[in-house]
Formats: sequence, structure tokens, C-alpha cells
Amino acid sequence: MRRVLDTNIILYLLGGRLAEPLEPAEYFVSVITELELLSYPSLDVSEEQQIRVFLDEVTLVGLTREVRQTAILLRRQHGLKLPDAIVAATASALNAELLTNDAKLLQVPGLATRKVGLTSP
Repeated sequence: MRRVLDTNIILYLLGGRLAEPLEPAEYFVSVITELELLSYPSLDVSEEQQIRVFLDEVTLVGLTREVRQTAILLRRQHGLKLPDAIVAATASALNAELLTNDAKLLQVPGLATRKVGLTSP
């Protein structure tokens, strides 16, 4: 099974907040997620290293023509923020399930999504 990880899920994973481990699958991350993760102003060296190690373990997906076109449609049709539209378009282009806890993405018709359980902070 193919799965795309939204930025929030990666943050929960790296922060030890997932209620259950991720199931074995082929995992993908949008280039926009890479940019979001590595551009936090308060990111320290240890956190950056942890993110980079994680990103080396998944497949990074760039802004292909199909991803761009699908992102444009998703943004127009559902009013998604551009980063969310790109992540959703990445999942769509790969025929993958999107793991996200973003309420708006979970409601996009025709997009295979799944909410991930969390532990208490």
C-alpha cells in the first residue's frame, strides 16, 4: 500500500505522539512537506537532524506536472491552502492514501484519507 504523510503526521511521529506505529507500507512525502518541516524558525540542530534522517527513509515527491495540475484543481474546487492542495495532489497522483489530521483535507471528496490516532500530550 502507498501512503503519503502530511506534515502534521510527521511532526506527531517524530514527537512520539502517534497512538500506534505506522503500518508497513511504501511511504511518500511531498516536497512541500520537506520545505515546511525544515523551515520552522525555532528548529534546533538536533531536530533538523531528526527530520533529515526521517526524510532519507521515505520517497520525496516533487512538483510533477500531474501534481501541479491536480493541486490547482483542488485549490479552486475546495478552497485548500496551497501547501495542503499540493500534499493532497501528491497523494492523488500516486493513487495513495493520505495520512492527515487536517480536518479540511479529510473532507475532500474522492481523496483517500485517514486520520491518525494520537496520544495525549
